[in-house]
Parts: sequence; C-alpha cells; structure tokens
Amino acid sequence: MDVREVKKLIALAEEAGLAELEVAEGHGTGQKRIRIVRASPAATVNATAAAPAETAKPAAAKPGQVFSAPLSGTFYRAPAPGEAPFVEVGQTVSLGDTLCIVESMKMMNKLESDRAGTVAEALVENGRPIETGAALFRIV
Repeated sequence: MDVREVKKLIALAEEAGLAELEVAEGHGTGQKRIRIVRASPAATVNATAAAPAETAKPAAAKPGQVFSAPLSGTFYRAPAPGEAPFVEVGQTVSLGDTLCIVESMKMMNKLESDRAGTVAEALVENGRPIETGAALFRIV
C-alpha cells in the first residue's frame, strides 16, 4: 500500500464515522496489514465546550429516567436549522414521540421516546457529537 491508499482509507474511515478500520492485503508471509484508529468524535471536541458542572452532576442522581442514545453521531434537537426543537423542557411526551435526530453515517435517525412523561432536562447541546449510550434527555 502506498501513502495515497492510506490517505484514502483514513478519509473513508472519517466519512463513515468509524472509530477503527483494519485492512489486510495478500496472504501468508506476504500479507500487508494496516489498522487505522481515530479518536472518538467526543474526544476531539474542544475541552472547554463542556461546562465542568455538567460532568460533576450525574444525570442518574436526579429524579426521572435518562433517555440514552442508541447510536453515536451528531445530535440535533430540531428537524432542520432554524426550526423549533422536537421537544422542549417541561413538555409532556408520549411513547413514540420524536425527541431528536442523530445523524450517523450521513443518515438522519429520528429517536422516539420509549416512555411517557415530562421532559425535565435536555442533557446535550444541539449539534454536538455523541457516543452510543450518551444521556440525551431526562424524562420524569
């Protein structure tokens, strides 16, 4: 593999949102392998972007249940820029109501509430990268 091929693989991994990519070429002793590991999107965000208070208070310590991300990607509260969010703090939601969108691998995935209740807190800012399992909303 030459440098151009490696650069193409890196671009492919970034475009697909992959954290790791391993490619093997050839067989036996003539086999060439390359493994590309990139930092998670959350790790590349400016460390000053998150307020220290957010990390100091775990969401689980508060009343209600946390609605977590089933996949990693970019979190959006509204269907499009400039439009109203799907849900606001204080709003009552029913089972199956759309709470947000997570863009993952260039696909927009609507996330629906898995319970009825009231949105007590939005835990992620619009447009932020998130990991699988990230706490998104607290619903009471």
